Amino acid sequence: QVQLVESGGGLVQAGGSLRLSCAASGRTLSSYAVGWFRQGPGKERECVAAISGSGTSRYYYADSVKGRFTISRDNAKNTVYLQMNSLKPEDTAVYYCAARGGSYYYTKADLYDFWGQGTQVTVSS
Repeated sequence: QVQLVESGGGLVQAGGSLRLSCAASGRTLSSYAVGWFRQGPGKERECVAAISGSGTSRYYYADSVKGRFTISRDNAKNTVYLQMNSLKPEDTAVYYCAARGGSYYYTKADLYDFWGQGTQVTVSS
C-alpha cells in the first residue's frame, strides 16, 4: 500500500505560481509511476502531467499545461512535485496525485491504484 498526501494548493492570481507536493508513505515512491490529475467543476478528471516509475525518466504533459507545468521527483523526500507557473483561471480545479507500478507513464485515471485526497487550486483573474 502507498499512502499519498497532496499539499501546496491555494488561491493565486493569474500569472502566479504554485508548487504542489505529493508525499508518499508506506512504499518508496521512486519505483512507482505518478500522475497529477485535476478535476474542475462539472468537468471530467484529466491527467495534466505524469512521470514514469522503476527508475526511468519519461514524462507526459497535457497540451494545456505544456511549457507551464513541470513534474519532478525528490527521492530523498519520497515526494513528487508539480511546479505550476503562469497560472490561468482555467487551471482552477482540485488537483490529485496518483501512483501505480510500472516503468512507463500513464494518463488514464482508471490505471492508477493509489490516490491522494486532493488539494484545491483556485486562480483568480
